[in-house]
Amino acid sequence: MSSVQKVPILGSETIHVGYGIQNHIVQEVIATKASSTYVIITDTNMARTEPFKKLLADFNTKLGVSRPDSRLLTYYVAPGEESKSRETKAAVEDFLLQKGCTRDTVILAVGGGVIGDMIGFVAATFMRGVRVIQVPTSLLAMVDSSVGGKTAIDTPLGKNFIGAFHQPDYVFVDVSFLETLPARQFINGMAEVIKTAAIWNEEEFSRLERFSKQFLAVVTAPNPDIRSIKDDLVKTVLESIRVKASVVSSDEKESGLRNLLNFGHTIGHAIEAVVTPEALHGECVAVGMIKEAELARYLGILSPVAVARIAKCLVAYGLPTSIDDKDFLKKIGFKRHHIVIDTLLQKMAIDKKNDGSKIKCVLLESIGRCYQLKAHQVSKRDLGFVLTDEVLVHEFSKDATPATNVVIPPGSKSISNRALIMAALGSGTVRIKNLLHSDDTKHMLDAVSLLKGAEISTEDNGATIVLKGNGGKMVTCDDQLYLGNAGTASRFLTSVASLVGINSQSSNHVILTGNARMQERPIGPLVDALRSNGSSIEYLKNTGSLPLKIEAGKGLKGGKIELAATISSQYVSSILMCAPYADEEVTLSLVGGKPISQLYIDMTIDMMKSFGINVTKSTTQEYTYHIPKGAYVNPEEYVIESDASSATYPLAFAAMTGTSCTIPNIGSSSLQGDARFAVDVLKPMGCKVEQTATSTTVTGPPRGQLKPLAHVDMEPMTDAFLTASVVAAVAVDGTQSTSITGIANQRVKECNRIAAMVSELAKFGVKANELPDGIEIHGIKIEDLVTPSTENRGIKTFDDHRVAMSFSLLAGLCKDPVLIQERSCTGKTWPGWWDTLHTKFNVTIDGYEPEGVSHTSTAETNENKSVIVIGMRAAGKSTLSKWMASFLGFKFLDLDEFLEQKLGVDIREFIKQKGWEEFRKEEAIVASECFAKYSQGYVLSTGGGIVEGEEARNSLKSYVKAGGIVLHLHRDLDETVQFLSADTSRPAYVSEIKEVWNRREKWYDECSNYFFYSSHCNDELEFKHLRNSFTNYIKTITGLKTVEIPTKRSNFISLTYPDLSEVESQLEELTYGCEAVELRIDLLKDLSESYVASQTAVLRKYVSLPIIYTVRTKSQGGKVEDEQTEQIEKLLHLGIKLGVEYLDLQLTYPQSVINNVLKNRKFTRIIASHHDVSGSLKWDNVEWRNKYYQAVDLKADIVKLVGSASTLQDNLLLEQFRHVNHITPLIAINMGEQGKLSSVLNPILTPVTHEKLPFKAAPGQLTVSQINKAFAEIGGFVNKKFWVVGSPIEHSKSPDLHNSAYEKLSLPYTFDRFESANADEVYEKLIKDNSLFGGLAVTMPLKLDIKKYTDELSEAAKTIGAVNTVVPIEGKPGKLLGDNTDWIGINNSFTRFGVPSIEYADVNGLVVGGGGTSRAAAFALHKMGCKTIYMINRTASKLVEIKELLPANFNIEILSSDSELAQAKPISLIVSCIPASAPIDEALLTKIEKVLHNGIQQKNGGFTPTLLEAAYKPSVTPIMKVAQKFEWNVIPGAEMLVNQGERQFQIHTGYTPPYKVIHEAVVGN
Repeated sequence: MSSVQKVPILGSETIHVGYGIQNHIVQEVIATKASSTYVIITDTNMARTEPFKKLLADFNTKLGVSRPDSRLLTYYVAPGEESKSRETKAAVEDFLLQKGCTRDTVILAVGGGVIGDMIGFVAATFMRGVRVIQVPTSLLAMVDSSVGGKTAIDTPLGKNFIGAFHQPDYVFVDVSFLETLPARQFINGMAEVIKTAAIWNEEEFSRLERFSKQFLAVVTAPNPDIRSIKDDLVKTVLESIRVKASVVSSDEKESGLRNLLNFGHTIGHAIEAVVTPEALHGECVAVGMIKEAELARYLGILSPVAVARIAKCLVAYGLPTSIDDKDFLKKIGFKRHHIVIDTLLQKMAIDKKNDGSKIKCVLLESIGRCYQLKAHQVSKRDLGFVLTDEVLVHEFSKDATPATNVVIPPGSKSISNRALIMAALGSGTVRIKNLLHSDDTKHMLDAVSLLKGAEISTEDNGATIVLKGNGGKMVTCDDQLYLGNAGTASRFLTSVASLVGINSQSSNHVILTGNARMQERPIGPLVDALRSNGSSIEYLKNTGSLPLKIEAGKGLKGGKIELAATISSQYVSSILMCAPYADEEVTLSLVGGKPISQLYIDMTIDMMKSFGINVTKSTTQEYTYHIPKGAYVNPEEYVIESDASSATYPLAFAAMTGTSCTIPNIGSSSLQGDARFAVDVLKPMGCKVEQTATSTTVTGPPRGQLKPLAHVDMEPMTDAFLTASVVAAVAVDGTQSTSITGIANQRVKECNRIAAMVSELAKFGVKANELPDGIEIHGIKIEDLVTPSTENRGIKTFDDHRVAMSFSLLAGLCKDPVLIQERSCTGKTWPGWWDTLHTKFNVTIDGYEPEGVSHTSTAETNENKSVIVIGMRAAGKSTLSKWMASFLGFKFLDLDEFLEQKLGVDIREFIKQKGWEEFRKEEAIVASECFAKYSQGYVLSTGGGIVEGEEARNSLKSYVKAGGIVLHLHRDLDETVQFLSADTSRPAYVSEIKEVWNRREKWYDECSNYFFYSSHCNDELEFKHLRNSFTNYIKTITGLKTVEIPTKRSNFISLTYPDLSEVESQLEELTYGCEAVELRIDLLKDLSESYVASQTAVLRKYVSLPIIYTVRTKSQGGKVEDEQTEQIEKLLHLGIKLGVEYLDLQLTYPQSVINNVLKNRKFTRIIASHHDVSGSLKWDNVEWRNKYYQAVDLKADIVKLVGSASTLQDNLLLEQFRHVNHITPLIAINMGEQGKLSSVLNPILTPVTHEKLPFKAAPGQLTVSQINKAFAEIGGFVNKKFWVVGSPIEHSKSPDLHNSAYEKLSLPYTFDRFESANADEVYEKLIKDNSLFGGLAVTMPLKLDIKKYTDELSEAAKTIGAVNTVVPIEGKPGKLLGDNTDWIGINNSFTRFGVPSIEYADVNGLVVGGGGTSRAAAFALHKMGCKTIYMINRTASKLVEIKELLPANFNIEILSSDSELAQAKPISLIVSCIPASAPIDEALLTKIEKVLHNGIQQKNGGFTPTLLEAAYKPSVTPIMKVAQKFEWNVIPGAEMLVNQGERQFQIHTGYTPPYKVIHEAVVGN
C-alpha cells in the first residue's frame, strides 16, 4: 500500500492523503467507524470508472470479513452541477428512508465537489445528522470543497446559499482517482491550488510556477500518465490541504480568518452564477482572482508585479484570466452578454461573507499574504472599475489634486526587452531588477523560454527576474511564438530566430506571429537585411509583416550588412544585438538617409557594453557600425531604468494642472531619449523644470497658462509626442499653434498614432492636422474644451497604450466625465496607470459598461488620407472631386494636368507623337509618385484610362490595401457617350465608348473600394441636391457620419418596384413617417452592378433617408436563388461600396459570406435577419433565441427576426421573447393577417408598406397610418395636446403646420393657439397637472420668461438664450425641457436650397442685425462650420453685447467701420435679422452691398453665395431684393419657419413630419 500522509484539522488527524490508497480507505472506515449501514453515494460517471469499481469491490470484500452483519448500499445521482439541488437532495433522503437507514448510518461521498457538498448536506440533516466520510475524486474537491465541513446545495438565486457546517469524520484524498479526470477538470482544480498558495505560501506559489509546464504537458496529453508526476501532484494537493486545514482549525464557522480562502470567490462566484454550467468553478475563480488582485492594486495595496505574476501562473496552467479570454468565451457562448456589472453586483451583494448587503473581498498584500488577514468591505464603484474595460475619467478636482507628488513609473519597455535578449544570448546568471512586467515582456520571456534560451526564475516575491543564459544555444520548438502586438519583441526576435539551432525532436523552423494589428506593422527592411546575410525567411501572409517562418540552423554570415533604418530604429538594434554571434565580424551600414530615433540605437550600444561587447562607430562612413565577434557575459545584476516615455504622463499631469511632480529615477544621464521631454517640451511651454543626473521635477504654471511651441523636433523621443499633443491642446497664445515634427515612424506603431491624435483631439473641440512627418495642434482654452460624447463612445484608444494614457490627461480637464475605451491596453507598458491616477493623483474614476453590445464601428475613419477618384471620362470626376475637396478641406489635384506639366506637352500631342503604350507607362509612373507624395490632404482625380495599365492598377490596389479610399465614379453610359462624342479636349477613343466601358468595368471594380453613381440632373436645384447627396455619401464612407440607430418608435418603407426611375416623383411621398427606406435588390429587374447603383442614385436624389440594402433569398421570402452565393456576396459587397447606411445580412448565408461582409463592412450598419417563411417556429422555440444570439455574437447593429402568426397568442409569445432579448436592438414581427398586432407593437424600424406600392414586401404589412391608428386605439398613444403660446399669435402658422402632419401620419394629437403674454398663465392653464400636455411652440414675448418653468435646457437654448420649444422630459415626470429650433430652421433652409456641407471648408458667414434671432443665426452658422462669423448692424453697441454672450470659439467679428469691412474675408452665407417692414438704413445698406459684391466675386466654398431672410412677412423683403441684384441665391423667411417647425415636430412627437405637407400648410396658404 502507498504511503499515507495525515493532516490534522480541528485537533484530529482525519485528513489522509496518498496515491493508490483505496485499501487504506476501506480498512480505516470499517475498523474505526462501526455501523449497521454504510452508504456509498457517487454519480453515474464515477460509478463506471475502474478506481471506483475497485473501491466498491474492496469495501464489499472487507465488510463481509470484518462486519458481516453490516450492509453496504449504493446510490448514483446524475452528474453535473444541476444535480446539486433541493430535488436531488430530497431523492437521496427518500432513498435512505426507504432503505431503513438510521442515525448510525455512515455515508461515503465519493465524487467531485457536487457530490461532496450535496451529500455532506444530506448527512447534516438526515436524522438530524449522521456521519459522513468525504472521498474526493476531482482535484477541486480534494483541495477545497471536501475539507472544512462546508456543505450546501444551489438555488436559482445563487450557489451554496442553503447548507450547513458538518465536519466529515474522515477526508480520504486518493490522488490516483485523478487518473480518470478529464483534462479540463484537472486544470479547473488548479485554480483553487493557486489561490491557496497566493494567500498563504509564497514558496509554494514559486514551486507551482516551476511545475506548470510539466503539469500541463501531462494532463493534456492524449494518454495522460499521471504517475509520471505523482510526487509533485501529491505535494500540490497536500500543501493546499495543509493551508485550508490550518485556517479551518482556527476559524471553523467562517467568522473571520476562513474568509481568506474566498480570495477570487466574491467576483468568481458572481460570474459562475451567470455562466454555470458552461464554465466551471475554477475557471470562474481564476478570473475572479485576477479581478480581485487588480482591485487590490487599484487601491494601492498590491504591487503590479504580483498581479502580473498571478496572471502568468494562471495562464501557465491553462486557466482564463479574463471573461474575454478566447477559450472561455467559446465555452460560455451567448452567456457572455449576460455578464453585466449590475447583475454581478447583485450576485455579490448576497455573498455569504458579507455584512448585510455590504460587499466584502479578500485583498492580497503580496504573494503569500492577505491584507490585514481579513476580508474587506469594498465599494461598488471600485468593483465597477475593475470589472470593466472602459473608464470614465472625472474632472481633476483642484481641491483633491495633490500640490506635489513623487511617482516611480514601471521599468523601461525598451531597456527591458534589450536586457532579456542579451541575457538570453549571454552566459552566466543575471538578476534583472525593475523589469517591466507587462504584455510585451511576458511575450518576450515566453519566447526565450520556448527557445531554451535561458532558465528563468524569480526572487523578491517576483520583483527580480533571475535569468541563467544558455550562451546563445537556442533551439527550435513546436509552438509558434505568439507576440500579441509587441512590436519590439517581434523585431528583436526576428534576428534572434536566425541564430536558432535545430531541435531534432521538433521542427526545423521558427514561426513568429501576432495579433491582427501586429500582422499589419512593417518588418520588411529588417527581413531584407537578414535575407541578404544568409537567413531564410518566408512571409506566411502579407509581404512585409508577420507572421514569419524563419528557417533554423542558418545563422548569420556576418560581413557587411546594409539596412534601411528610416522607419524603425528597432531594426538596427535587432541586428546589433545578434551581430556578435555571426560567422564573421559585422559591419552594419544604415542606408536610405538619417536613421530614425538615433538615441535608441545609442541605448542598445551602451547596453551591449554592459554585457561585454564593444561596438565602434565608423569614423569614415556615416551611420556605420563595427560589431566584433564574441559572446555576452551576463553581469551579476542589471537594474532597468523606469520608462521615460511613461514618465511623461505624470510630468504632463503636473504641467496641465499647475502642480508639481518628481520622477526620482530618471534624469539627464538616462539612456532614454524621452528623458529630455521635460526640458525640451514642457519647459518651453511654461513649466519650471529641475533635472539632475538621476531625477526630474516638473512644476506647471497656473491652470490655463501653458504656451504653445511654434515648433519642436521630437525625433529623439517620438513616443512622447502623444503626451506633448494633449499638453499642446490646452496651450494658448493668440493664434499660435504647436507643430511637432520628426515623428513619421509613429504612423506604423500600435496604430497610426498621428491620425489617432487628430481624430480624438477633434472630439474635445481641438483642431489638429497632420504634417508630412508630424502634427500641428491648435490649442484652445481649458474652459472651451468639449466633453466627448459618451453616447458616441467617447475616446477610441485603438488598443494603443500611449493613446489611452495621453487622453486620460486631457479627459480630466473637461467639466464632465470622459469615456475612454479599452483601458486595459495600458498593460503593455504601465498596467497600473489607472491605479496611479486614482491613488497618487486622487482622480475619480468610474468603470463604464455600455448598454447591450457596442455598435460603434471598428473601422478607422479616413482622417487626412487622400482620396483617389477613378472612372470614365465624363463621369463627373473633376466636378465631384472638387466638391469633395471643398467639403473635406483638401486640395484638388488632376493627375492628367499634373502629367501634362511634367511632360511639357498636352496629352493629345504626346499620344500623337509616342502612342498610347508609352502614355500608359508615364501615367503609371506619375500615379505611383502622386499616390505616395500626395497621400495626405488631397483629392486625386485620375484619367479615365488609368486602369488600362497593370502597373497603375497595382498601385490603386495597394492604396486600397493600405487603408486608403479609391472611389469609382460612374454615370449613365448613354449620357457619357453623348458627352464624349462632342468632347475635343482629350484624345478620341480608338474604339467605341461602350466597348471601352465593357473592357474597363471589371478593372474599375477591382481597383476601387467605393462606388458612386451620379444621377442625371435636369436643373440647377437638382444639381445642388446631387452635391448634398454626394457630400452625405462622402461623410459615410470616410466615417465622418454614422447613422444613429433609432431608439423610439420608427418605421422603414419596403419598396417593391422593379425600377425606381419610373416612380421617382412619388418616392418622397412614399417615405412619409419613415426613418429609413429599404431597397430590395432581389426585386429589381436587373441585378447588374451599374443598374443597382443607378437605383441607389435615384433614391438618394429624391429621398434623404438612410438606405437599407437587402438581397433576400427564396428561402427567406425573396427572389434570389439561395445557391447563387457568388452573386449574393458580390451584391452585398456592392452595397458596402455604395456606402449604404444599413445592410441586411441573412443569418442563412454561408458563414464565409457573413464573415467577408463583416470584415469589409466599414461604416455600414448591419441588420442581421432571419425569416421563418414556413411558419413552423413558435416564439417559445429555442431556435429563435439561437438566431438572436448568433446575430449578437456577430456584433450586428440590429437583429431582425420575422415569424408567422396563425393566432393572436403568437403575437403575445413574440412580445415575451422581445422582453427578455434586449442586448442588441430587435425588430421582431409576425407575418400574415393574424400577425398585424406585432407590427403595431414593434418599437423600432417596423417594416411598412404604402397604398401606392405594386405589392407588399411581406404578407400582413401595414402602412404608417394603419399602425399609428391601431396603436392609438389600444392606448399606445396618449391624445396629447400642444399649443403655440405668445402674443399676438392669431396669424401663427404653427397650428396649420403641426395639425397637417398629425392628420397625414394619423397621430391622435391636437395643436391649438393660446394667446398670452404671461408665462405664469401659460403654466397654470396648460402645463400644471395636465396629463395630456404634449408641448409648446413659444413665440414672443415668452421666449425668455418661459425658461423659469423648464428643468433642463438644450445646448442651443442655453447658447441662444431663448426658448421656442417646450416638451416634457421622457422618464422624468413633471420635468420640462426647453429647446430652441430657430437655428435648425436656418441650417436646414440653407441645405434645402443647395448650400453644401461646409464643416471643413473655408467659408465665412454674416449676421445682419442685432434682433432676437441674431444669436440663433450666429449659433446656426457656427454649427454649419463657418470659420469666422461677422456681425453688422445699424448700431454696433448691441452686437458687442451679443458677442460677449456667445462662446469665443464662434470667432465673431463685428464690422463697424469701413476699414474692418475692407479687411473682412469673403462671405458666402448671410442671415438677415433686421426688420423687414421698413427700408434699410443707408449706411448699413452700403456695407451690405460691399459684402454682397465681394462674396459673389469670390464664391468661397465653391457654391453660389446665399442669403436667408429670417422674417417671413412680406414674402419679398428689401434685403432680398438687394441680394438678388448681386446674383445671390435668396431664401424667403417662410422656409425658415417650415424648417424650424419640422424640428419642433420631431421634438414633440419623435416623428419626422412629411415635408411637402407641412410646407404646403405654411407656404401654400
